[in-house]
Amino acid sequence: MDDNKKELSQRKTDHIALAFESQMGQADPRFIYEPLFAHGWNEPLPVSTFGTQTLHAPIWISSMTGGAENAGKINKLLATACAKYGLGMGLGSCRPLLENTDFASDFDLRKQIGNQPLYANLGIAQLEQIATSGTWSKVKEMLKMLQADGLIIHVNPLQEWMQPGGDYFASAPLQTIEQTIDALKCNIIVKEVGQGMGPRSIHALLQLPILALDFGAFGGTNFSKLELLRQKGELAHGMEIVPTIGHNAEQMTAWVNLAMLELGNKVLCKNIIVSGGIANFMDGYYYTQKLTLPAIYGQASKFLHFATQGENALNNFIEEQIRGLQMANKTLQVF
Repeated sequence: MDDNKKELSQRKTDHIALAFESQMGQADPRFIYEPLFAHGWNEPLPVSTFGTQTLHAPIWISSMTGGAENAGKINKLLATACAKYGLGMGLGSCRPLLENTDFASDFDLRKQIGNQPLYANLGIAQLEQIATSGTWSKVKEMLKMLQADGLIIHVNPLQEWMQPGGDYFASAPLQTIEQTIDALKCNIIVKEVGQGMGPRSIHALLQLPILALDFGAFGGTNFSKLELLRQKGELAHGMEIVPTIGHNAEQMTAWVNLAMLELGNKVLCKNIIVSGGIANFMDGYYYTQKLTLPAIYGQASKFLHFATQGENALNNFIEEQIRGLQMANKTLQVF
């Protein structure tokens, strides 16, 4: 028996053996499946425009850490993968670079990432302090040093409230964001850090001239919970309820789409990055198709997990997502 016949025979044997284990329950209710129009599995994904740059897959590596052991190595692996597959990346908090450059090598990724989007990252509390002191030159110098394409502003009031010695906000974050836009005149991304945000905040951000709103929705890594886990005993007592506050990507998607209808040409925000609880490419495909603003999806912990396993594991993970998105583009529609 030749090899092809052996393979066919084995496949049929497997089908019989596994038939009872292959019974499924409820179908995923988010999608319409159109098998008669499936073709071209290997066609490249549509190119996404992100500012003046392009993404060859609608995938964003969300902000992680810097200034910790192995952070530089992990960041360089991630940046190299961005260059290879045409993705974009946000850095972890660059706050240490405002005072000294001891950890600069953790964030210096332009060589690895090439022409793909690379964004620095500062917290709203640090930007409020900079706005108060008028020391915007520090931020401009940092962006220049990193050759960053712009700045991510992470908005994290609950994290700061949960953190012993956390920063106090004297001004509403919206005011600080507006001051940052005026002072820096660069591409700005605004994100939450695991709680998401409600419709009033979404309405306000969509009317600002920012490159993207990054959900940081409830359901992914939650930095309020992270701070809770760092605390011991009585320090954490009674605070367990706080990390449950927030809004998931499904809610935020509906609020963005409603705001688009209500605001019309008042919308100045150019893109959405859907992050927070994105478990796989099917989640990513669903939200990027559901949103009426151009959208990509972001993940952090998944990329961190595979990056710690090495280059091959990271590349395999990305290729699996791209292959899945190619399938979805050809066979699925979103309800």
